[in-house]
Amino acid sequence: MPMMKSRRRCCFERLKTLALEHLGGSPETDDLAVFNRLTGATIATHLTLVKPGDVVIGVSASRSHPSVVRAAEHVGARFIDASGVSAFRDAIATERSVALVVLTRLAVTYDLLPLDAIETIVRLAHEKGALVYGDDAGGARVGPAAFGQPRMLELGVELGATGLDKYGTKGPRLGLLAGKKDLVGRIRVKGFEFGMEARQMLYPAVVRTLEQYDPARVRSLIATTKQIADELRPLLGNRLRETPTTVQIAAEDILEIAMQRGGIREPTVVPYEASAALSMLLDYGMLMVHFVGVPPGTADLLVKFVPPEILERFGGAAKYAEAVNGSLTRLGEFLQDPENVRELLLGRQ
Repeated sequence: MPMMKSRRRCCFERLKTLALEHLGGSPETDDLAVFNRLTGATIATHLTLVKPGDVVIGVSASRSHPSVVRAAEHVGARFIDASGVSAFRDAIATERSVALVVLTRLAVTYDLLPLDAIETIVRLAHEKGALVYGDDAGGARVGPAAFGQPRMLELGVELGATGLDKYGTKGPRLGLLAGKKDLVGRIRVKGFEFGMEARQMLYPAVVRTLEQYDPARVRSLIATTKQIADELRPLLGNRLRETPTTVQIAAEDILEIAMQRGGIREPTVVPYEASAALSMLLDYGMLMVHFVGVPPGTADLLVKFVPPEILERFGGAAKYAEAVNGSLTRLGEFLQDPENVRELLLGRQ
């Protein structure tokens, strides 16, 4: 038994060293906790630091993730969502006190807050006496690796969390929270109290993914995504939306493109259904997120962080673009009879 305890302690110390290095923390002032997912870290943080009636402000380049909104609602806080630094400045100026600011540098839409905006947000939050929690799912790696931004805790936030299953890390899908020792300790206890902690048997897997992390991999994943954008742009024109890290086709545009190609004047489905149908029609060995696990938080078709070896196996960026473009044309044919779409999505009834 003493030997087993010693091994667990060594594993946790290695995990702590790697995690704080990954997130820009200091072992003298900071600590970490591992949760069953990033949402668990966010909810535990709100349960610990926010009381009913408190004000929580979320700020990003577009909108906060639904998990942030729900965490604030769950604890009975009044939630304000601010898009950009100007909206945040207006929002925080009108409040007498703010308990928590949730900063998302890489938004759910994959728009990135510039560093000067982040610095202004953190300063204004601290001037108001608010704690700042970084909802840094993708930003924890994308910001430093691809855009020269500081690591998460170097932004001046008291706390922050990231996921471990994408953006250059390999999983498992856990949430890694880090920040000031006293705060992390309280949040860790709350996580255990509500069963949101990650089991210790998974710590070695976290150690391995952090040991294998390479910032160059993030840049490679973004570059591959941009190759797909270069091939899609001539086919879709201004229907293609690009962010610093992703390629997107809005669900509304998917429906309109398909209607045009199918010769349809009035929509026979809603945009979310059109996007889901397009995902089903991409039967080229492409497993789209709309049909893996739970439904995604957006109806848009989102291409992001494509592994170069996977794209090469598929046949390259041009073949990928052809698959998307051809499936949009097929979708137009399906829209001519909405029963075709119903059967495609739900099977024969």
